[in-house]
Amino acid sequence: MRFAAVGLTAYGTDLVVFNVLLLGAAVPSVPAKVGAGGAAIVVAYAGSRWWTWRDRRGPDVARESVRFVAVSLLAAALQVACLLVSRGVLGLRSPVADNVSANVVGMAIATAFRFWAFRTVVFRAPALRSAAGGRRVRAGGAGRS
Repeated sequence: MRFAAVGLTAYGTDLVVFNVLLLGAAVPSVPAKVGAGGAAIVVAYAGSRWWTWRDRRGPDVARESVRFVAVSLLAAALQVACLLVSRGVLGLRSPVADNVSANVVGMAIATAFRFWAFRTVVFRAPALRSAAGGRRVRAGGAGRS
């Protein structure tokens, strides 16, 4: 539920900034999507680090931040790719088509990727020592050494 709440807040930020840039400032759709994605990444990191994954965050904020931004950029690239396919391959060039391709289809794909990557790459479960042999395991699942 926390992931969804933070995600919806970041999504709202993305949607508002994208449409303000696209419709209000007449910025072309791809640069508008890139700018909106950047604003959403900032919102998502704050919510993820201090609320959604607070029990999984590590002591190395710099490394965690770099991983978060890398995952977020890959997810944003998935959204931009959907926009490029919609515009370039399908020839759909209206503001409605841009919103559906980037903010519905692209967001659905990017959200699934983000959840998996944040949980497994960025905010990993803390490593615990098992009682049998001192092997490192991850909390909440079978461990890897």
